[in-house]
Amino acid sequence: MSVDLVGFLGVVLVAYVVPGPDFLVVVRSAAEHPAKGRAAALGAQSGLCVHMLAAALGLSLIAARSPVVYDAIKLLGAAYLVYLGIRAVLAARQAVHQRHAGEDVTGGAEDTAAPRVATGDGSARGCWRSGFTQGFLTNVLNPKAALFFLSILPQFVHGGGSTTRGIFFLGILDVVIGVAYWFSLVIAAARLRALLARPNVRRRWELTTGWLFIGIGIGLAAAS
Repeated sequence: MSVDLVGFLGVVLVAYVVPGPDFLVVVRSAAEHPAKGRAAALGAQSGLCVHMLAAALGLSLIAARSPVVYDAIKLLGAAYLVYLGIRAVLAARQAVHQRHAGEDVTGGAEDTAAPRVATGDGSARGCWRSGFTQGFLTNVLNPKAALFFLSILPQFVHGGGSTTRGIFFLGILDVVIGVAYWFSLVIAAARLRALLARPNVRRRWELTTGWLFIGIGIGLAAAS
């Protein structure tokens, strides 16, 4: 068994830098207190561990009994990456058209990019518990996170051997990378929030990451 670390790291890094539900809950928690932001980050990565366990156990059975289904899941993952990229590119272009038409879109962008300051119960333990719970539930109830582990990770596990071991290895690496990223984000939360709230910066961000997703997805589909 072998794993494609370079391709995997490229997809994971792009996935983390694209703002999503985890991004919002971590930044919002960090805006209240750095400790709550770190707790939310650990909660989100704990949710990933749940997805990793389910995917590793299920995919090992699928790979052993039906190689055709296994290959179909890999192609689904490539299509999903292209879908994410197209959505990001279309969203960026739509924002430009709306601005040219004179519509007010900056208010909605700020609502999604800028976190709200949450209220806590005043205790350090309660603050940590609240942040962890929010991060965990946001991730474990996110179907996109489950789909990532179910259909994306297998594309980077090649050759014979244990598919389960390969999924676990890449999943643990994903969790470790995520913890480092979220903790760095907690430190720079205020600056990142202000930057991503700017319409021009948000548009360039979505265009860049969107085309990256499309390119990676097409490359993976061609290699399947």
